[in-house]
Amino acid sequence: MWPTPVVLSGAHATLVPLSADHAADLAEASADGNLQQLWYTTIPAPDEVPAEITRRLSLSNMCPFAILDPTGKAVGMTTYMNTDAANRRVEIGSTWLRSSAQRGPINTECKLMLLRHAFEALDCIAVEFRTHFMNRQSRRAIERLGAKFDGVLRNHMIMANGSLRDTAIYSICQHEWPAARAGLELKLSQST
Repeated sequence: MWPTPVVLSGAHATLVPLSADHAADLAEASADGNLQQLWYTTIPAPDEVPAEITRRLSLSNMCPFAILDPTGKAVGMTTYMNTDAANRRVEIGSTWLRSSAQRGPINTECKLMLLRHAFEALDCIAVEFRTHFMNRQSRRAIERLGAKFDGVLRNHMIMANGSLRDTAIYSICQHEWPAARAGLELKLSQST
């Protein structure tokens, strides 16, 4: 399995390997703001959280994490996915945070930790991000990371509601990492 599960710790969040032990916290997090009702993303309803944890843990090309706040409570999930060891590439995705944890330092710090690990420990040549073309909040957040827009996969997926998803793809390449890291570190220092 590549990458292997790891704990990544910061001042505002800790990423730990996802487990069934996180189900109760994550069900509560999903209920915060009724996130599962957003049509342009896929967030499990509170009663679907255990099945989503099982699904993520069963996939060989995923390395899922629970996002813990400073109190140790799980407030969301994120994942290294579509992992490609031969080409040293990962996608960071399937990320969601409870509403009350959004627009603060947690997501910025999580992305910094995941990117730092990908580029500095895993020696990735590129890290990819994908989101629904219509998910403007996610697209702005990805762009704030320093990721470059690569293009759109049209009619890429069928969503749970039957609509077709155009997927916007972004990436950060290895040579872009120092500038992206500096930008993320600055954003994080300004949010505290």
